[in-house]
Amino acid sequence: MLGVLVLVYVFNFVDRQILSILAERIKADLRLSDAEIGFLYGTAFAVFFAVFGIPLSRLADVWDRRKLIAVGLAAWSLLTALSGMARSFPELAAARFGVGVGEASAAPAAFSLLSDSFPPQRRATVLAVYSSGIYIGAGLGIAIGGWIVQGWDAAFGAAPPLGLRGWQVAFFAAGLPGLLLAAWVATLREPRRGAADGIFSRREEQPFRQFFLELRSVLPPLTVLHLVLVGAGRRAVARNFVAAFILALLAALLTAVTRTPAQWIALAIGIYSAFSWAQSLGCRDPVAFQLIFRTPAVRHSALAFSFLAFLGYGIGFWLPPFFVRCHHVDERQAGILLGAIAAAGGWLGITLGGVLADRWRRESPRGRIYVGMLAATLPVPIALALLTTTNTPLAYALVFPSSICSSMWIGPGASTVQDLVLPRMRGAAAAAYLIVVTFLGLALGPYTIGFLSVVLGDLRKAMLIAVSANAFALVFAVLAARHVARDEAARLPRARAAGEVFEVSGSA
Repeated sequence: MLGVLVLVYVFNFVDRQILSILAERIKADLRLSDAEIGFLYGTAFAVFFAVFGIPLSRLADVWDRRKLIAVGLAAWSLLTALSGMARSFPELAAARFGVGVGEASAAPAAFSLLSDSFPPQRRATVLAVYSSGIYIGAGLGIAIGGWIVQGWDAAFGAAPPLGLRGWQVAFFAAGLPGLLLAAWVATLREPRRGAADGIFSRREEQPFRQFFLELRSVLPPLTVLHLVLVGAGRRAVARNFVAAFILALLAALLTAVTRTPAQWIALAIGIYSAFSWAQSLGCRDPVAFQLIFRTPAVRHSALAFSFLAFLGYGIGFWLPPFFVRCHHVDERQAGILLGAIAAAGGWLGITLGGVLADRWRRESPRGRIYVGMLAATLPVPIALALLTTTNTPLAYALVFPSSICSSMWIGPGASTVQDLVLPRMRGAAAAAYLIVVTFLGLALGPYTIGFLSVVLGDLRKAMLIAVSANAFALVFAVLAARHVARDEAARLPRARAAGEVFEVSGSA
Protein backbone atom coordinates (compact mmCIF):
# COMPACT_ATOMS: atom_id res chain seq x y z
CA MET A 1 0.00 0.00 0.00
CA LEU A 2 2.71 2.45 0.96
CA GLY A 3 4.63 1.79 -2.26
CA VAL A 4 1.61 2.33 -4.49
CA LEU A 5 0.59 5.50 -2.66
CA VAL A 6 4.13 6.85 -3.05
CA LEU A 7 3.73 6.32 -6.80
CA VAL A 8 0.44 8.23 -6.68
CA TYR A 9 2.18 11.15 -5.01
CA VAL A 10 4.98 10.94 -7.59
CA PHE A 11 2.42 11.34 -10.38
CA ASN A 12 0.76 14.10 -8.38
CA PHE A 13 3.92 16.18 -8.41
CA VAL A 14 5.09 15.25 -11.90
CA ASP A 15 1.83 16.74 -13.16
CA ARG A 16 2.19 19.74 -10.86
CA GLN A 17 5.92 20.56 -11.13
CA ILE A 18 6.38 20.08 -14.86
CA LEU A 19 5.03 23.61 -15.34
CA SER A 20 8.23 24.94 -13.74
CA ILE A 21 10.64 23.80 -16.44
CA LEU A 22 8.13 24.67 -19.17
CA ALA A 23 7.59 28.20 -17.82
CA GLU A 24 9.95 30.03 -20.18
CA ARG A 25 8.46 28.40 -23.32
CA ILE A 26 4.86 28.92 -22.12
CA LYS A 27 5.62 32.57 -21.31
CA ALA A 28 6.95 33.14 -24.81
CA ASP A 29 4.12 31.34 -26.64
CA LEU A 30 1.21 32.69 -24.58
CA ARG A 31 2.85 36.07 -23.80
CA LEU A 32 2.60 35.83 -20.03
CA SER A 33 4.37 37.65 -17.19
CA ASP A 34 6.18 36.09 -14.23
CA ALA A 35 3.23 37.00 -12.01
CA GLU A 36 0.81 35.18 -14.34
CA ILE A 37 3.07 32.12 -14.45
CA GLY A 38 3.24 32.19 -10.64
CA PHE A 39 -0.56 32.37 -10.57
CA LEU A 40 -0.91 29.36 -12.89
CA TYR A 41 1.41 27.21 -10.81
CA GLY A 42 0.28 28.46 -7.42
CA THR A 43 -3.09 30.13 -6.97
CA ALA A 44 -4.98 28.68 -9.96
CA PHE A 45 -4.15 25.23 -8.68
CA ALA A 46 -4.14 25.97 -4.96
CA VAL A 47 -7.58 27.53 -4.56
CA PHE A 48 -9.43 24.68 -6.25
CA PHE A 49 -7.17 22.13 -4.56
CA ALA A 50 -7.93 23.55 -1.13
CA VAL A 51 -11.64 24.31 -1.59
CA PHE A 52 -12.56 20.98 -3.14
CA GLY A 53 -10.24 19.25 -0.71
CA ILE A 54 -12.82 20.01 1.97
CA PRO A 55 -15.72 17.91 0.59
CA LEU A 56 -13.31 15.32 -0.78
CA SER A 57 -11.66 14.99 2.63
CA ARG A 58 -15.10 14.41 4.12
CA LEU A 59 -15.66 11.70 1.54
CA ALA A 60 -12.32 10.21 2.60
CA ASP A 61 -13.66 9.97 6.15
CA VAL A 62 -16.85 8.10 5.16
CA TRP A 63 -16.24 6.27 1.84
CA ASP A 64 -13.84 3.77 0.29
CA ARG A 65 -10.52 5.62 0.25
CA ARG A 66 -8.99 3.45 -2.50
CA LYS A 67 -11.76 4.31 -4.96
CA LEU A 68 -11.55 8.00 -4.11
CA ILE A 69 -7.82 8.15 -4.84
CA ALA A 70 -8.23 6.12 -8.06
CA VAL A 71 -10.98 8.38 -9.44
CA GLY A 72 -9.08 11.52 -8.50
CA LEU A 73 -5.86 10.25 -10.09
CA ALA A 74 -7.62 9.46 -13.36
CA ALA A 75 -9.23 12.91 -13.40
CA TRP A 76 -6.11 14.97 -12.74
CA SER A 77 -4.03 12.89 -15.15
CA LEU A 78 -6.51 13.50 -17.95
CA LEU A 79 -6.64 17.24 -17.21
CA THR A 80 -2.85 17.46 -17.17
CA ALA A 81 -2.84 15.99 -20.65
CA LEU A 82 -5.54 18.46 -21.70
CA SER A 83 -3.28 21.30 -20.50
CA GLY A 84 -1.28 20.57 -23.62
CA MET A 85 -4.24 21.69 -25.74
CA ALA A 86 -4.31 25.20 -24.20
CA ARG A 87 -3.89 28.11 -26.58
CA SER A 88 -4.37 30.99 -24.12
CA PHE A 89 -3.96 32.02 -20.49
CA PRO A 90 -7.66 31.38 -19.63
CA GLU A 91 -7.59 27.90 -21.20
CA LEU A 92 -4.45 26.89 -19.34
CA ALA A 93 -5.85 28.37 -16.12
CA ALA A 94 -9.07 26.34 -16.56
CA ALA A 95 -7.05 23.14 -16.95
CA ARG A 96 -5.03 23.98 -13.83
CA PHE A 97 -8.29 24.52 -11.94
CA GLY A 98 -9.34 20.99 -12.88
CA VAL A 99 -5.98 19.50 -11.94
CA GLY A 100 -6.35 21.13 -8.53
CA VAL A 101 -9.78 19.54 -8.01
CA GLY A 102 -8.52 16.09 -8.99
CA GLU A 103 -5.39 16.21 -6.85
CA ALA A 104 -7.43 17.32 -3.83
CA SER A 105 -8.69 13.74 -3.51
CA ALA A 106 -5.32 12.15 -2.87
CA ALA A 107 -3.63 13.47 0.27
CA PRO A 108 -6.50 13.35 2.82
CA ALA A 109 -7.48 9.83 1.77
CA ALA A 110 -3.84 8.67 1.70
CA PHE A 111 -3.08 10.20 5.12
CA SER A 112 -6.11 8.41 6.53
CA LEU A 113 -5.29 5.06 4.87
CA LEU A 114 -1.70 5.08 6.09
CA SER A 115 -2.63 6.24 9.59
CA ASP A 116 -4.93 3.20 9.84
CA SER A 117 -2.34 0.81 8.41
CA PHE A 118 0.66 1.56 10.66
CA PRO A 119 1.07 1.99 14.44
CA PRO A 120 1.15 5.58 15.79
CA GLN A 121 4.82 5.38 16.80
CA ARG A 122 5.79 4.89 13.14
CA ARG A 123 3.36 7.43 11.71
CA ALA A 124 5.78 10.29 11.00
CA THR A 125 8.20 7.93 9.23
CA VAL A 126 5.42 6.40 7.13
CA LEU A 127 3.93 9.77 6.17
CA ALA A 128 7.42 11.04 5.41
CA VAL A 129 8.09 8.08 3.09
CA TYR A 130 4.72 8.70 1.42
CA SER A 131 5.48 12.40 1.10
CA SER A 132 8.86 11.65 -0.47
CA GLY A 133 6.79 11.26 -3.64
CA ILE A 134 6.69 15.07 -3.65
CA TYR A 135 10.37 15.35 -4.42
CA ILE A 136 10.66 12.27 -6.60
CA GLY A 137 7.71 13.52 -8.67
CA ALA A 138 8.93 17.11 -8.73
CA GLY A 139 12.37 15.96 -9.86
CA LEU A 140 10.94 13.69 -12.55
CA GLY A 141 8.58 16.43 -13.72
CA ILE A 142 11.43 18.88 -14.18
CA ALA A 143 13.68 16.29 -15.85
CA ILE A 144 11.01 14.89 -18.19
CA GLY A 145 9.71 18.34 -19.08
CA GLY A 146 13.18 19.72 -19.84
CA TRP A 147 14.17 16.72 -21.92
CA ILE A 148 10.97 16.72 -23.97
CA VAL A 149 10.62 20.47 -24.56
CA GLN A 150 14.25 20.92 -25.59
CA GLY A 151 14.35 17.80 -27.76
CA TRP A 152 10.98 18.33 -29.46
CA ASP A 153 11.51 21.98 -30.32
CA ALA A 154 15.07 21.31 -31.51
CA ALA A 155 13.90 18.46 -33.74
CA PHE A 156 10.90 20.13 -35.34
CA GLY A 157 11.54 23.87 -35.00
CA ALA A 158 8.84 26.16 -36.33
CA ALA A 159 6.84 23.39 -38.09
CA PRO A 160 6.08 20.70 -35.48
CA PRO A 161 3.61 17.84 -36.09
CA LEU A 162 -0.01 18.96 -35.63
CA GLY A 163 1.33 22.38 -34.64
CA LEU A 164 2.19 21.13 -31.16
CA ARG A 165 5.01 22.86 -29.30
CA GLY A 166 7.36 20.98 -27.01
CA TRP A 167 5.70 22.20 -23.82
CA GLN A 168 2.35 20.84 -25.02
CA VAL A 169 3.81 17.40 -25.77
CA ALA A 170 5.41 17.40 -22.31
CA PHE A 171 1.98 17.81 -20.72
CA PHE A 172 0.69 14.81 -22.70
CA ALA A 173 3.63 12.67 -21.57
CA ALA A 174 3.17 13.66 -17.93
CA GLY A 175 -0.58 13.10 -17.74
CA LEU A 176 -1.57 10.01 -19.68
CA PRO A 177 0.39 7.31 -17.72
CA GLY A 178 -1.57 8.20 -14.59
CA LEU A 179 -4.66 6.55 -16.07
CA LEU A 180 -2.94 3.15 -15.80
CA LEU A 181 -1.84 3.73 -12.21
CA ALA A 182 -5.43 4.59 -11.24
CA ALA A 183 -6.51 1.03 -12.05
CA TRP A 184 -3.78 -0.35 -9.76
CA VAL A 185 -4.79 1.89 -6.85
CA ALA A 186 -8.32 0.45 -6.91
CA THR A 187 -6.91 -3.00 -5.99
CA LEU A 188 -5.43 -1.90 -2.63
CA ARG A 189 -6.79 -3.20 0.69
CA GLU A 190 -9.09 -0.92 2.70
CA PRO A 191 -8.16 -1.21 6.43
CA ARG A 192 -10.69 -0.77 9.22
CA ARG A 193 -10.93 2.90 10.15
CA GLY A 194 -9.26 3.60 13.50
CA ALA A 195 -7.66 0.14 13.72
CA ALA A 196 -4.14 1.37 14.48
CA ASP A 197 -5.33 3.49 17.41
CA GLY A 198 -8.02 1.18 18.78
CA ILE A 199 -10.63 3.95 18.46
CA PHE A 200 -13.64 2.97 16.36
CA SER A 201 -16.53 5.11 15.15
CA ARG A 202 -19.86 4.23 13.56
CA ARG A 203 -19.86 3.48 9.83
CA GLU A 204 -21.50 6.16 7.67
CA GLU A 205 -24.46 4.71 5.77
CA GLN A 206 -24.82 7.59 3.25
CA PRO A 207 -21.30 8.73 2.34
CA PHE A 208 -22.24 10.72 -0.75
CA ARG A 209 -24.92 12.59 1.13
CA GLN A 210 -22.17 13.76 3.47
CA PHE A 211 -20.02 14.71 0.47
CA PHE A 212 -22.71 16.87 -1.12
CA LEU A 213 -23.53 18.50 2.19
CA GLU A 214 -19.85 19.42 2.52
CA LEU A 215 -19.73 20.59 -1.09
CA ARG A 216 -22.68 22.88 -0.46
CA SER A 217 -20.81 24.39 2.46
CA VAL A 218 -17.96 25.67 0.25
CA LEU A 219 -19.62 26.72 -3.04
CA PRO A 220 -20.75 30.37 -3.05
CA PRO A 221 -23.55 31.43 -2.87
CA LEU A 222 -24.81 28.05 -1.59
CA THR A 223 -22.64 28.65 1.47
CA VAL A 224 -25.22 31.02 2.97
CA LEU A 225 -28.11 28.65 2.26
CA HIS A 226 -26.10 25.84 3.84
CA LEU A 227 -25.56 27.83 7.04
CA VAL A 228 -29.30 28.48 7.29
CA LEU A 229 -30.17 24.82 6.70
CA VAL A 230 -27.74 23.55 9.34
CA GLY A 231 -29.16 25.98 11.87
CA ALA A 232 -26.19 28.32 12.17
CA GLY A 233 -28.30 31.25 13.38
CA ARG A 234 -28.51 34.89 12.36
CA ARG A 235 -25.22 35.91 13.94
CA ALA A 236 -23.30 33.25 12.00
CA VAL A 237 -24.97 34.30 8.73
CA ALA A 238 -24.19 37.96 9.50
CA ARG A 239 -20.53 37.06 10.20
CA ASN A 240 -20.44 35.23 6.88
CA PHE A 241 -21.64 38.34 5.01
CA VAL A 242 -19.13 40.52 6.88
CA ALA A 243 -16.32 38.11 6.00
CA ALA A 244 -17.36 38.16 2.34
CA PHE A 245 -17.42 41.97 2.33
CA ILE A 246 -13.99 42.28 3.96
CA LEU A 247 -12.44 39.74 1.58
CA ALA A 248 -13.97 41.48 -1.46
CA LEU A 249 -12.63 44.81 -0.24
CA LEU A 250 -9.14 43.39 0.34
CA ALA A 251 -9.18 41.73 -3.10
CA ALA A 252 -10.13 45.05 -4.72
CA LEU A 253 -7.38 46.93 -2.87
CA LEU A 254 -4.69 44.35 -3.67
CA THR A 255 -5.81 44.25 -7.31
CA ALA A 256 -5.46 48.04 -7.52
CA VAL A 257 -1.93 47.82 -6.11
CA THR A 258 -0.65 44.77 -8.01
CA ARG A 259 -2.83 44.83 -11.17
CA THR A 260 -3.26 41.06 -10.99
CA PRO A 261 -7.02 40.61 -10.43
CA ALA A 262 -7.09 36.86 -11.07
CA GLN A 263 -4.72 36.25 -8.14
CA TRP A 264 -6.69 38.14 -5.53
CA ILE A 265 -10.21 37.30 -6.72
CA ALA A 266 -9.39 33.59 -6.74
CA LEU A 267 -7.67 33.72 -3.35
CA ALA A 268 -10.52 35.73 -1.79
CA ILE A 269 -13.08 33.20 -3.02
CA GLY A 270 -10.95 30.36 -1.67
CA ILE A 271 -10.56 31.93 1.79
CA TYR A 272 -14.28 32.75 1.92
CA SER A 273 -15.15 29.14 1.05
CA ALA A 274 -12.83 27.85 3.76
CA PHE A 275 -14.32 30.26 6.32
CA SER A 276 -17.85 29.18 5.41
CA TRP A 277 -16.88 25.52 5.76
CA ALA A 278 -15.39 26.13 9.20
CA GLN A 279 -18.63 27.82 10.27
CA SER A 280 -20.76 24.92 9.06
CA LEU A 281 -18.43 22.36 10.67
CA GLY A 282 -18.93 24.12 13.98
CA CYS A 283 -22.69 23.58 13.64
CA ARG A 284 -22.69 20.03 12.30
CA ASP A 285 -19.72 18.53 14.14
CA PRO A 286 -18.76 20.65 17.16
CA VAL A 287 -16.32 18.00 18.37
CA ALA A 288 -14.31 18.10 15.15
CA PHE A 289 -14.44 21.90 15.13
CA GLN A 290 -13.19 21.98 18.71
CA LEU A 291 -10.24 19.66 18.10
CA ILE A 292 -9.24 21.15 14.73
CA PHE A 293 -9.76 24.90 15.11
CA ARG A 294 -9.57 25.48 18.86
CA THR A 295 -6.42 23.51 19.56
CA PRO A 296 -3.46 25.92 19.85
CA ALA A 297 -0.89 23.31 18.78
CA VAL A 298 -2.85 22.66 15.56
CA ARG A 299 -3.07 26.36 14.73
CA HIS A 300 0.56 27.21 15.47
CA SER A 301 2.02 24.13 13.81
CA ALA A 302 -0.10 24.67 10.68
CA LEU A 303 1.20 28.24 10.39
CA ALA A 304 4.79 27.17 11.05
CA PHE A 305 4.75 24.50 8.35
CA SER A 306 2.87 26.83 5.97
CA PHE A 307 5.64 29.42 6.07
CA LEU A 308 8.12 26.62 5.33
CA ALA A 309 5.89 25.70 2.38
CA PHE A 310 5.93 29.36 1.21
CA LEU A 311 9.67 29.17 0.70
CA GLY A 312 9.68 25.55 -0.47
CA TYR A 313 7.03 26.00 -3.16
CA GLY A 314 8.34 29.41 -4.18
CA ILE A 315 11.99 28.47 -4.55
CA GLY A 316 11.14 25.02 -5.88
CA PHE A 317 9.08 26.45 -8.73
CA TRP A 318 11.38 29.32 -9.70
CA LEU A 319 14.70 27.47 -9.42
CA PRO A 320 14.69 26.09 -13.01
CA PRO A 321 13.85 29.52 -14.54
CA PHE A 322 16.52 31.01 -12.24
CA PHE A 323 19.19 28.71 -13.68
CA VAL A 324 18.00 29.38 -17.24
CA ARG A 325 18.06 33.15 -16.79
CA CYS A 326 20.89 33.76 -14.34
CA HIS A 327 23.27 30.92 -15.23
CA HIS A 328 22.32 30.80 -18.93
CA VAL A 329 21.82 27.04 -19.18
CA ASP A 330 19.22 25.38 -21.44
CA GLU A 331 16.08 23.65 -20.23
CA ARG A 332 17.37 20.13 -20.89
CA GLN A 333 20.46 20.61 -18.74
CA ALA A 334 18.57 22.45 -16.02
CA GLY A 335 15.78 19.88 -16.04
CA ILE A 336 17.94 16.79 -15.85
CA LEU A 337 20.44 18.11 -13.29
CA LEU A 338 17.97 19.96 -11.08
CA GLY A 339 15.47 17.13 -11.35
CA ALA A 340 17.97 14.48 -10.26
CA ILE A 341 19.56 16.59 -7.51
CA ALA A 342 16.27 17.86 -6.07
CA ALA A 343 14.66 14.41 -6.19
CA ALA A 344 17.58 12.75 -4.39
CA GLY A 345 17.97 15.53 -1.83
CA GLY A 346 14.25 15.89 -1.23
CA TRP A 347 13.73 12.14 -0.82
CA LEU A 348 16.64 11.93 1.63
CA GLY A 349 15.52 14.99 3.56
CA ILE A 350 11.88 14.05 3.88
CA THR A 351 12.76 10.50 4.97
CA LEU A 352 15.39 11.73 7.42
CA GLY A 353 12.92 14.24 8.82
CA GLY A 354 10.33 11.55 9.44
CA VAL A 355 12.80 9.20 11.14
CA LEU A 356 14.19 12.00 13.33
CA ALA A 357 10.68 13.16 14.22
CA ASP A 358 9.59 9.71 15.39
CA ARG A 359 12.83 9.15 17.31
CA TRP A 360 12.72 12.52 19.05
CA ARG A 361 9.02 12.16 19.77
CA ARG A 362 9.75 9.04 21.81
CA GLU A 363 11.81 11.30 24.05
CA SER A 364 9.48 14.31 24.01
CA PRO A 365 6.02 15.17 22.63
CA ARG A 366 7.72 18.20 21.06
CA GLY A 367 10.08 16.00 19.02
CA ARG A 368 8.30 16.48 15.69
CA ILE A 369 8.12 20.25 16.16
CA TYR A 370 11.88 20.28 16.75
CA VAL A 371 12.33 18.94 13.22
CA GLY A 372 10.25 21.87 11.97
CA MET A 373 12.60 24.24 13.79
CA LEU A 374 15.58 22.62 12.06
CA ALA A 375 13.85 22.97 8.69
CA ALA A 376 13.32 26.67 9.39
CA THR A 377 16.95 27.42 10.20
CA LEU A 378 19.29 25.06 8.31
CA PRO A 379 18.20 25.96 4.72
CA VAL A 380 18.64 29.73 5.15
CA PRO A 381 22.45 30.06 4.77
CA ILE A 382 22.44 27.42 2.04
CA ALA A 383 19.70 29.21 0.08
CA LEU A 384 21.53 32.54 0.39
CA ALA A 385 24.72 31.00 -0.95
CA LEU A 386 22.86 29.20 -3.76
CA LEU A 387 21.12 32.37 -4.93
CA THR A 388 24.14 34.66 -4.76
CA THR A 389 26.96 32.59 -6.25
CA THR A 390 27.88 33.14 -9.89
CA ASN A 391 29.61 29.75 -10.08
CA THR A 392 27.19 27.45 -11.90
CA PRO A 393 28.67 24.09 -10.73
CA LEU A 394 28.67 25.35 -7.13
CA ALA A 395 25.04 26.49 -7.48
CA TYR A 396 24.04 23.03 -8.72
CA ALA A 397 25.95 21.44 -5.83
CA LEU A 398 24.17 23.62 -3.26
CA VAL A 399 20.77 22.47 -4.50
CA PHE A 400 21.39 19.07 -2.87
CA PRO A 401 21.83 20.17 0.79
CA SER A 402 19.16 22.83 0.26
CA SER A 403 16.69 20.14 -0.84
CA ILE A 404 17.57 17.94 2.14
CA CYS A 405 17.13 20.65 4.76
CA SER A 406 14.04 22.30 3.28
CA SER A 407 12.08 19.04 2.97
CA MET A 408 12.53 17.66 6.48
CA TRP A 409 9.32 19.21 7.82
CA ILE A 410 6.75 17.52 5.59
CA GLY A 411 6.27 14.21 7.43
CA PRO A 412 6.36 15.79 10.93
CA GLY A 413 3.88 18.47 9.83
CA ALA A 414 1.26 16.02 8.59
CA SER A 415 1.67 13.59 11.50
CA THR A 416 1.51 16.33 14.16
CA VAL A 417 -1.98 17.32 13.05
CA GLN A 418 -3.12 13.70 12.70
CA ASP A 419 -2.06 12.94 16.28
CA LEU A 420 -4.10 15.82 17.72
CA VAL A 421 -7.53 14.67 16.45
CA LEU A 422 -9.68 11.54 16.52
CA PRO A 423 -9.39 8.92 13.73
CA ARG A 424 -12.87 9.68 12.36
CA MET A 425 -11.93 13.30 11.66
CA ARG A 426 -8.44 12.81 10.25
CA GLY A 427 -9.58 13.54 6.70
CA ALA A 428 -11.17 16.82 7.82
CA ALA A 429 -8.09 17.70 9.88
CA ALA A 430 -5.85 16.97 6.91
CA ALA A 431 -8.04 19.21 4.75
CA ALA A 432 -7.90 22.06 7.28
CA TYR A 433 -4.11 21.69 7.55
CA LEU A 434 -3.72 21.56 3.78
CA ILE A 435 -5.92 24.65 3.37
CA VAL A 436 -3.49 26.72 5.43
CA VAL A 437 -0.41 25.18 3.81
CA THR A 438 -1.92 25.58 0.34
CA PHE A 439 -3.17 29.16 0.65
CA LEU A 440 -0.15 30.52 2.47
CA GLY A 441 2.48 28.32 0.88
CA LEU A 442 1.37 27.41 -2.63
CA ALA A 443 -0.99 30.26 -3.52
CA LEU A 444 1.30 33.02 -2.21
CA GLY A 445 4.85 31.60 -2.48
CA PRO A 446 5.29 31.24 -6.28
CA TYR A 447 3.07 34.25 -7.04
CA THR A 448 4.90 36.56 -4.60
CA ILE A 449 8.28 35.71 -6.09
CA GLY A 450 6.89 36.16 -9.60
CA PHE A 451 5.31 39.51 -8.71
CA LEU A 452 8.49 40.76 -7.01
CA SER A 453 10.47 39.63 -10.05
CA VAL A 454 8.28 41.85 -12.26
CA VAL A 455 8.46 44.82 -9.87
CA LEU A 456 12.21 44.57 -9.21
CA GLY A 457 13.13 43.34 -12.68
CA ASP A 458 15.31 40.72 -11.02
CA LEU A 459 14.29 37.13 -10.24
CA ARG A 460 17.35 36.61 -8.01
CA LYS A 461 16.41 39.48 -5.68
CA ALA A 462 12.81 38.28 -5.50
CA MET A 463 13.93 34.81 -4.42
CA LEU A 464 16.32 36.24 -1.81
CA ILE A 465 13.50 38.24 -0.24
CA ALA A 466 11.36 35.10 -0.01
CA VAL A 467 13.95 33.41 2.26
CA SER A 468 12.75 35.68 5.12
CA ALA A 469 9.56 33.56 5.37
CA ASN A 470 11.50 31.01 7.42
CA ALA A 471 11.82 33.50 10.27
CA PHE A 472 8.03 33.46 10.66
CA ALA A 473 8.08 29.66 10.47
CA LEU A 474 10.52 29.49 13.38
CA VAL A 475 8.38 31.80 15.55
CA PHE A 476 5.24 29.71 15.07
CA ALA A 477 7.17 26.45 15.60
CA VAL A 478 8.31 27.73 19.01
CA LEU A 479 4.70 28.58 19.88
CA ALA A 480 3.52 25.13 18.75
CA ALA A 481 6.16 23.43 20.90
CA ARG A 482 4.77 25.18 23.98
CA HIS A 483 1.30 23.63 23.51
CA VAL A 484 1.67 20.28 21.75
CA ALA A 485 2.20 18.02 24.79
CA ARG A 486 -0.75 19.41 26.71
CA ASP A 487 -3.06 19.45 23.68
CA GLU A 488 -2.29 15.85 22.71
CA ALA A 489 -2.85 14.62 26.26
CA ALA A 490 -6.21 16.42 26.41
CA ARG A 491 -7.50 15.04 23.08
CA LEU A 492 -9.86 12.37 24.43
CA PRO A 493 -11.10 14.31 27.49
CA ARG A 494 -11.88 17.35 25.34
CA ALA A 495 -13.71 15.19 22.81
CA ARG A 496 -15.83 13.56 25.55
CA ALA A 497 -16.58 16.95 27.07
CA ALA A 498 -17.77 18.18 23.67
CA GLY A 499 -20.18 15.22 23.36
CA GLU A 500 -18.19 12.56 21.44
CA VAL A 501 -19.26 8.94 21.83
CA PHE A 502 -16.74 6.27 20.81
CA GLU A 503 -15.26 2.92 21.75
CA VAL A 504 -11.70 2.74 23.06
CA SER A 505 -9.82 -0.55 23.16
CA GLY A 506 -7.73 -1.49 26.15
CA SER A 507 -4.50 -0.68 24.26
CA ALA A 508 -5.54 2.83 23.17
